[in-house]
Amino acid sequence: MRPPSWTVPNQITFLRFVLLPLFLICLFYQKNLWALALLVTAAATDALDGWLARWLNQKSELGTFLDPLADKFLLSGAFVVLAFKGILGWWLTILVLARDVIILATGAVIVLVVGPRTFPPSVYGKLTTGLQILLVLEVITAAAFPGSPLHEIHHGLVYAVAAVTLISGVHYSVTIARRLHSS
Repeated sequence: MRPPSWTVPNQITFLRFVLLPLFLICLFYQKNLWALALLVTAAATDALDGWLARWLNQKSELGTFLDPLADKFLLSGAFVVLAFKGILGWWLTILVLARDVIILATGAVIVLVVGPRTFPPSVYGKLTTGLQILLVLEVITAAAFPGSPLHEIHHGLVYAVAAVTLISGVHYSVTIARRLHSS
């Protein structure tokens, strides 16, 4: 018998974990069309698993944990590879990774000290993830199609990602501090 948390949406989320190393390998070896196809597939499965979870009424605790984790691994891995390749600056990669580590570490401390708590994503967190995905998509698409005019928006996207990463990091910190204080 299948455990109740091993739902169709969770299986689709698990597929994103399977796609992750393939995506990073293609990105590292500059197989840009393959990397782009895998990124688009991962984005489509991300949208599909959320839609199916709602439509089939198969939301689960495992899904609420795995889904953002898959996004974080995909984005963090992409930022690291793109920084190693000199396509994105290390300053931005460190900023993105530091925000995620601080949020995860703080959340872990709260769970250990106060007990399990839900941390629903904020609008700033969703905007940050969206812009980070857009930046990675822009970089890979520009590499896959060198004649495209995407390079014109690159610097604006980099600074937009940096700004919303900082804003959402501060927002999460304030929100977590308030939750800790109210506990």
